[in-house]
Amino acid sequence: MNIYINVLGNVSPQVTTDNADFLTEPVNKQDTSFACIDPDYKSILQKANLRRMSRLIKFGMYSAQQCLIDSKVENLDAIITGTGLGCLKDTEKFLIDIYGNDEGVLSPTKFMQSTHNTLSGQIALMLNCEQYNFTYVHRGASFESALLDGIMLIEEEANNILVGGLDELTDTYLAVTKRMKMWRRDAISQLDLFSNKQSGSIAGEGASFFMLSKEQSSTSYAKIKGLKILFKPKSIETIYGEMQALIQDAGLEMGAIDVVVLGMNGDQEQDKLYDELIERYFQDKQLTAFKHLCGEYKTASAFGLWTAAQMLGKQNIPEVLKLNKSASPILKNVLVYNCYNNSNHSLLLLQDVNA
Repeated sequence: MNIYINVLGNVSPQVTTDNADFLTEPVNKQDTSFACIDPDYKSILQKANLRRMSRLIKFGMYSAQQCLIDSKVENLDAIITGTGLGCLKDTEKFLIDIYGNDEGVLSPTKFMQSTHNTLSGQIALMLNCEQYNFTYVHRGASFESALLDGIMLIEEEANNILVGGLDELTDTYLAVTKRMKMWRRDAISQLDLFSNKQSGSIAGEGASFFMLSKEQSSTSYAKIKGLKILFKPKSIETIYGEMQALIQDAGLEMGAIDVVVLGMNGDQEQDKLYDELIERYFQDKQLTAFKHLCGEYKTASAFGLWTAAQMLGKQNIPEVLKLNKSASPILKNVLVYNCYNNSNHSLLLLQDVNA
């Protein structure tokens, strides 16, 4: 069965809210973390609700609503989200209130908005949708788990499913993770992240949503042909073997892959894995990367899927994504490989809707 990505919605550190514009003018911010560019929320979301929404809920609701408006789908069969940290800012506010009030009586609002499934619940309330609603919190595999759930539901009987991945940056999170030496100590330009590899990456955030369906539409971007989630694979050979198996299960061979999308993040230790894969297996492929545009976070693979779907839908690879110049004139099959913290690995195979 073919599973189509019919509509996209994306709020990120880049200008991505207009799907007609595919990274034609990339933002090149110089910083130690990359925050989302806030769109005009009032253009889509009701003003009365905005003042009660946290920042994560705002850009999550915006990207989800963008999907719903563009797809013109009124009845969803499921709403599935993946998040590594959930509504972290509201969680922090709730805990601070507990401390400040000596664990006394508190307003329940911050607690209700601090749960990981707040966004999927908000979308359901907005649509009066009482169908399947689930949120996955599986660290670096959160979005892939949500996507896999959506794929399995469509393979059963569902038709229109909204799937998304989102995470936010907070000052507390950055302070804690900096002590763990996860990020660069000095500010760096986004577009120089891979040419200046050092210890640590750049923290990011974002919300990407996708409307999945078993039926192709006039707005379809790509077909999902396979997905694999790996946890701490033993070797490079194991990873490449899983890639081959994924591609063969789709009735293809490795030679049919036109573009490989890699989740390298600029950390010299973590990127050794990608460098070895390139050296041993992908020297003849068109290679691209995306985390210099959105930063590293637990659901950054959702931004990677957005870039891969846009490549196939527009039959174009922006220069800012390219790691080499081995371009294919026609794009049919794209392989996305992402690794988070050398633990959670994912493989995703996409195909052109006309292939």
